[in-house]
Amino acid sequence: MYNKNQIDIISMGCSKNLIDSERLLKQLDAKGYTTVHDPEMPEGEYVVINTCGFINDAKEESINTIIDLVEMKKAGQIGKIVVMGCLTQRYLDDLVAEFPEVERWYGKFDWKSFIETLPDVKENCATPFAWERKLTTPPHSAYIKISEGCNRFCSFCAIPIITGRHTSRPIEEILEETESLVKEGVKEFNVIAQDLSSYGTDIYGRQALAELVERMAETKGVEWIRLHYAYPSDFPMDVLDVMARHDNVCKYLDIALQHISNPVLSNMRRHIDKEQTLNLLSEIRKRVPGIKIRTTLMTGFPGEGEMEFEELVDFVKTQKFDRMGAFAYSEEDDTFGQKNFEDTIPEDVKHKRLDRIMEIQEEIASRLNEEMIGTVQKVLIDRIEGDSAFGRTQYDSPEVDPEVIINDNTLKPGDFVNVRITGAYPFELLGETV
Repeated sequence: MYNKNQIDIISMGCSKNLIDSERLLKQLDAKGYTTVHDPEMPEGEYVVINTCGFINDAKEESINTIIDLVEMKKAGQIGKIVVMGCLTQRYLDDLVAEFPEVERWYGKFDWKSFIETLPDVKENCATPFAWERKLTTPPHSAYIKISEGCNRFCSFCAIPIITGRHTSRPIEEILEETESLVKEGVKEFNVIAQDLSSYGTDIYGRQALAELVERMAETKGVEWIRLHYAYPSDFPMDVLDVMARHDNVCKYLDIALQHISNPVLSNMRRHIDKEQTLNLLSEIRKRVPGIKIRTTLMTGFPGEGEMEFEELVDFVKTQKFDRMGAFAYSEEDDTFGQKNFEDTIPEDVKHKRLDRIMEIQEEIASRLNEEMIGTVQKVLIDRIEGDSAFGRTQYDSPEVDPEVIINDNTLKPGDFVNVRITGAYPFELLGETV
């Protein structure tokens, strides 16, 4: 039998989705409900799944989770099912027809209506600010979403279809949220958006990322700021000066480049060519010495023949990215690519190419990590497991980048410690406190 007045939230997909789940948790807590995030075994009166609809694998995972919840509902283990997020934003009519067992459906932005349908469990409930949330990350670390949506319309990407046009949050609101999180003990701020480069253009008529990061860096208690998901075209170069000037702005940049061959970049509608990309990378490294760059690449997009792929291979070898992810192209409904290009590259070829560049990247990452042996790094401790502490350097974002493993369980999560790197593997480092 399910637990009355308990609401379980299952959050899928990216950190931007996670923030929406955290805001929902905060609002539900304020009403007096018992909330559980990502339960191993849901048992609430309501189970809310915040879906992802970005790529096929993520969509399939979200649908399979709904199927599992329907079975749990039939068995009486949970009460009502609520589905929200990116998948429902795109495919609401199809999902409603497929899953009549789901009580309520919400898209990417109207989930607040769910809160309004619920009665208060406790008296004199205070309504949180719209940006307030219940952190599900370690208490010393948080994501900050500074904008929603995207105006780029790359031919392979469904994000603008799901999230709509680019919409920035005001600087003052973001700073208010930052200061509030500092008071809660947050030290590390991972700034995220679909397109950091366009921040501010819609509300200020200019790029304002540098101003925002500068003011965040000047906020007392902000120890680390890390930037995720910049767009290479029209990149705001002035943010590099802020990064170089402030020690608490991590020398790290996540910028998805997708490809380097001009025919493929043109088909992708990336608004940038090979020469411009190489010049941008050179300038980033020149302005911020020692910066670590994370990028994302794609294999198998229409127009990628053997010559174009070998160009991509050479790009990976010569640029030696510190961090890199990649995925094989799959058609997304209603995108420019799906409508205008025939997906003729066999799936096995796409994945062989993917495996090849990731093998190359693993060798590069291993060599770069080995170069860190003997250096002393400032490390933020995330957790303790057994006799070891696990932390990250300024060059490592949560969940996707290497961890530093320290044989010392006396450290505490949220501590900053100086660590001498003593060993290196492709995706983790070993160290000892200094």
